[in-house]
Amino acid sequence: METLYYSQMDSSIGRLNVAVSDKGLVVLAFDRDTFPPKKSCYRWEEAEEHTAPFIQEVREYLAGERREFTFALDLRGTPFQVECWRALLAIPYGETRTYADIARTVHKPQAFRAVGMANNRNPIAIVVPCHRVIASDGTLCGYGGGLDLKRKLLTLEGALSGTLAA
Repeated sequence: METLYYSQMDSSIGRLNVAVSDKGLVVLAFDRDTFPPKKSCYRWEEAEEHTAPFIQEVREYLAGERREFTFALDLRGTPFQVECWRALLAIPYGETRTYADIARTVHKPQAFRAVGMANNRNPIAIVVPCHRVIASDGTLCGYGGGLDLKRKLLTLEGALSGTLAA
């Protein structure tokens, strides 16, 4: 059974759950449910020494001191989900894309709803920047942390202007 190392971090946007494998970051999630999950195919070990470098970079990002993360990711999902998450990773800091843009990027131009579902299943919030995806009409929609947090992250990055930033 694989071991995942985890801890929780308090941040300017609330408590976050962090889990890493020997390959990289597996989870960065908003603290909404029991963590680690009771039912799991992993052995969970609380180990701040394993998560500390990841937490430091997230803190720097939230403080406006970091634009890119340097640590490895261990993306776990279906092939389509991973392809969508890799497309999110290609969105530059301070920019946004639409669900339709991501669907075209993954060569499935009609799959914008499926892209939305892949975003919904993204286990690595903020770092895999699903907050940078907006509706085709330019409005904010769908974010696991809530639209206020999505607006806050996009404002931090300078990606919002006008009424969306208000």
